[in-house]
Amino acid sequence: MNLPAAPGVMRRKAITVSEHTLVSERMLSPDTTLPLVIEPAAAGVSLVAWAASQRPALEKKLLEHGAILFRNFGIHTVEQFEQVIAALSPGALEYQFRASPRTRVGGNIYTSTDYPADQMIFPHNEHSYSPKFPLRLFFYCHVAPEVRGETPIGSTRDVMRRIPAAVIDKFREKKVLYVRNYGDGFGLAWPTVFQTEDRAEVEAYCASVGITVEWKPGNRLRTTQQGPAIMRHPRTGEEVWFNHATFFNVSTLPEAIGTSLQASFGPQDLPTNTFYGDGSEIEPEVLEQLRAAYLQSLMKFQWQQGDVLFIDNMLCVHGREPFSGKRAIMTGMAEALYSKDLDQ
Repeated sequence: MNLPAAPGVMRRKAITVSEHTLVSERMLSPDTTLPLVIEPAAAGVSLVAWAASQRPALEKKLLEHGAILFRNFGIHTVEQFEQVIAALSPGALEYQFRASPRTRVGGNIYTSTDYPADQMIFPHNEHSYSPKFPLRLFFYCHVAPEVRGETPIGSTRDVMRRIPAAVIDKFREKKVLYVRNYGDGFGLAWPTVFQTEDRAEVEAYCASVGITVEWKPGNRLRTTQQGPAIMRHPRTGEEVWFNHATFFNVSTLPEAIGTSLQASFGPQDLPTNTFYGDGSEIEPEVLEQLRAAYLQSLMKFQWQQGDVLFIDNMLCVHGREPFSGKRAIMTGMAEALYSKDLDQ
């Protein structure tokens, strides 16, 4: 609403109370473009109500920065977190075609990952390996990590700027081939990935999104699919580096794990592996350049209880640092898109 001018005072351009009185904005670090931090500037501000009323403005800010951190709004429950997602998007999506172990904690809200605490998770865009992926990603800090456990984030604009032009051109032409094997004693079993034990349901889903299915002896499964390395953002129109070529490649795993897997499985039989779209090997030096581009883009911040991190999944990568002690970070995804509609 607009405040009346005091007697004898010239009225200045109207401002909205919701933007300039109820909340404050700042950059978390002067050296980075993300995240934008928004905090209440008055007592009792409801993030759900305020965010719903400011959704178009927040959309604009998200497209500019790639990530927004809502802090000190008194979010204490998974139910409140899901309400925030509903205020800022069409609502949380079910976690389909899974790649990491997660536990559903309510509605379509999940633990961010159930990987062992001592493992780093390499930065990536959520579901960028999948023909169907979420445009929006949300994290909620239910229990702040005791030691480390940050969720580092980085701009994909920055990532793409760091990748040599010749590498980008080659991936643009050849694309990415993803190979996944399920039920070989490492990684997720296919009933967990597809949330069904019915082979026909798996085959129907894969056919609907262009994934090739190959059943192997012992109720095991291999899937292959070709996907773009570069997509056009549906809201900004800009080209975005958006793929799992680095994350799913065996060479990105911790050295001890990668060496052990390669000693046991061929390149096509690993739990996950990536190639150029024509099936040829991605050069080791290219993978090193890609890993460096991701890691050099990152910034870290310390989680606080109640934090909600709002991410444009095409403009922002995320990872996880190892941790010890308690840590409970929840996640939700929203706004499903299909890579075939954005392929460059």
